[in-house]
Amino acid sequence: MITTLLASLFATTAVAANAYAPVTGTCPSGSLVRPANGLSDSEEAYRVARKAVADVALKAWLKKTNSGFGTSNLPTIALTTSGGGYRSMLSGAGVIQGLDGRDSSVSTSGLYQALTYQAGLSGGGWMLSSLAGNNYPTISYLRDELWKEAIRDSLLDPSFLLAAVAYAGITSDILAKEAAGFDTTIIDPYGRLLGYQLFEGSWGGVTNTLSGVTAYSNFTSHTVPYPIITALGAKVWLGECTPGPNGTTYEFSPYEFGSWDADLSAFVQTKYLGTNMKSGVPVSSSKCVTNYDNLGFIAGTSSDIFSTLCINAPDPVNDTGSLADTLAAIVDNAHEITTSDEYALYPNPFYQYRSSTQIPNSANNITAQKTLSLVDGGQALQNNPIFPFLQPARNVSVILVNDNSADTSDNWPNGTEILTTYVQSFNHGLSLMPFIPPVAKFLSLGLNKRATFFGCDDSSKITIVYLPNNNYTFASDTATSKLVYSEDDTEAMIANGVEIATQGGDSSWGTCLGCAVMMKTGSSLPAACTACFAKYCYYGDY
Repeated sequence: MITTLLASLFATTAVAANAYAPVTGTCPSGSLVRPANGLSDSEEAYRVARKAVADVALKAWLKKTNSGFGTSNLPTIALTTSGGGYRSMLSGAGVIQGLDGRDSSVSTSGLYQALTYQAGLSGGGWMLSSLAGNNYPTISYLRDELWKEAIRDSLLDPSFLLAAVAYAGITSDILAKEAAGFDTTIIDPYGRLLGYQLFEGSWGGVTNTLSGVTAYSNFTSHTVPYPIITALGAKVWLGECTPGPNGTTYEFSPYEFGSWDADLSAFVQTKYLGTNMKSGVPVSSSKCVTNYDNLGFIAGTSSDIFSTLCINAPDPVNDTGSLADTLAAIVDNAHEITTSDEYALYPNPFYQYRSSTQIPNSANNITAQKTLSLVDGGQALQNNPIFPFLQPARNVSVILVNDNSADTSDNWPNGTEILTTYVQSFNHGLSLMPFIPPVAKFLSLGLNKRATFFGCDDSSKITIVYLPNNNYTFASDTATSKLVYSEDDTEAMIANGVEIATQGGDSSWGTCLGCAVMMKTGSSLPAACTACFAKYCYYGDY
């Protein structure tokens, strides 16, 4: 049956087809590329302004939670939401609902307003993209006005897609991008399909760009945390199909795209992604590209698991049982399918650019490549986008880590992902990550089933509040490959996420969470913090 959502797709496709293609115009004055020697002026200005707003909210939440909290010195707080398809998108959305003072009345309500930063990858990136791309409505609004119907009739399910006129419109989008002179892959139609799940409007956010978020009212008023979506680079020039554990981490944010990793250590303005660059400057000052940073395309980039097909390129046939093959059939209208079509391709803005902060690495010679091949940020067992907040320039003191990974055979987290991030932080020269125990210890202590505070006994480290997916009111261990949810299941997944945020409605949790947030600030703490630290802090063997 064709529902209201699908029926809305049967309108004329000409406007949408033109809106997706990148646009070439005159370049702005000033440099587009910079070394990673700190934050950009734009992000720093946002960080400072947002922190001031967040501090007011944090003071209010602490006083509401327990009058024993001093507020003379307040930390910078970030939230991360892991990968995991719709499982993570919906569970992570529930966590945000439980933190959002506009959308809930629980012990943790109001803490979302106290965040300075927020990051997501893959399914967590879907959720963050949907928030940012719709000007940060409440989760309840997105659930009722968009997600329930969109995910029930998900166009990621080929049986729905092949019945929708969106198929023809998306095919036109891909042809328009190719006609404009840009390579397309299956991540282009994949990102367009995601747009119909994530963004309001008849055309699935075809005009939504990540850089465009900077014009939205909740962003310009600094009432929301600064958003970052992560992805990994694959060394396809060396025959690598998927990144290894030390793969290059790339950040997408409204202002910049790039990497802090030493073998690149550079950023470019997000608005001008797609521009033909050499040695840090446009090849032609009259040919700078905009509109390449389509937000659905970036959400697709961060969740690109198709590179795991490796040398087996998808078969370009419309197949109700294979999303990859159906996406390939769309792209096959533009060019013959190869293994390169498994990646999200970006003209390399750092081609032949030598950053002043770069440490050249012949084993990962990114700047010698004309194209970047990006994939799901969680493919290298780092499914939590923590790295952006280990950068000293962002001055983050506390990270809430919502881990919805499927590490076990029954799709629950077991500590593998956060442990890998801890180990790899040393390889990337990052010193702020607190100790994470081995998986066996993680499981024996039940840290995969409840909140844990890491870094309690080391003032030189960031405090991590670990919030793993767990079954409180609903079996939220759904498969990452599950592409369709009933409206009731969508609602139940989100409701269970609220329980993750509140630890099942534990009456003492609000105060304990406040204790974790404030433990290293030097401010006075309630007497109850002693019991909270005994219950939630990890003080294991190092």
